[in-house]
Amino acid sequence: MIPTKKGYLIEQFKQFPITYTLILINIVVFILPLFGGVNIVNISSEELYNLGAIFGPSVVLDKEIWRIFVSMFLHGGAEHIVMNMISLFLVGRSVEMIFSKSAYLGIYLMSGLLGGLFSIYFHPVTVAIGASGAIFGIFGAMVGFVLVNRQRMQQQFMAFIRSIGLVLLLNLVIGLAIPSIDLSAHIAGLTVGFIGGMAVGKSQNFLWMYMILMVFVMWGVYAYLPTLYVNPNLGIF
Repeated sequence: MIPTKKGYLIEQFKQFPITYTLILINIVVFILPLFGGVNIVNISSEELYNLGAIFGPSVVLDKEIWRIFVSMFLHGGAEHIVMNMISLFLVGRSVEMIFSKSAYLGIYLMSGLLGGLFSIYFHPVTVAIGASGAIFGIFGAMVGFVLVNRQRMQQQFMAFIRSIGLVLLLNLVIGLAIPSIDLSAHIAGLTVGFIGGMAVGKSQNFLWMYMILMVFVMWGVYAYLPTLYVNPNLGIF
């Protein structure tokens, strides 16, 4: 019996529920502003801010911490979301085949949140959005996991490094070529994910230790951020 297109899609969703759910959430969040009259092809910074984008003074001084989470699902235009969702599609399914659901979601979340916080550190008065930090996090997780298990994986190790390295390099080159892309969030997410991948690669039991450590790092970074706004040259006050 030849499977129908609908049946194939259902099987794909069952096989990779986290990846496809994350993609779906991002697409829905991207499209929703259209019903409010927002031009989703090229959204202005003011509109992104109203939708929940990161803006340092609001997150740090007004305690609108929720923006760090919401911004992970916001995108500044069609090109932005297409690029991110292709990356998530390519790496997310690989992660989902190797990592547990809790490890995948935990690393994705921690990478995105810390990517947002470090974005504020390097760009204290810039509107920031996008899933890039979280996506780079699961890229990093795959690299960390494979490095820990490289002897066991043998030939698969080099094949993986070549394939994932090419996608990662392409994303970094795009980030350097487009000034509006925030590389600080990418690098922070990549680093956080790499640590998570190495931890899970050693033992699944290390996941919760990793999560607790990242929460403490987030608390430390957030506690430090108010010092950025005592500089009158920022034009906040």
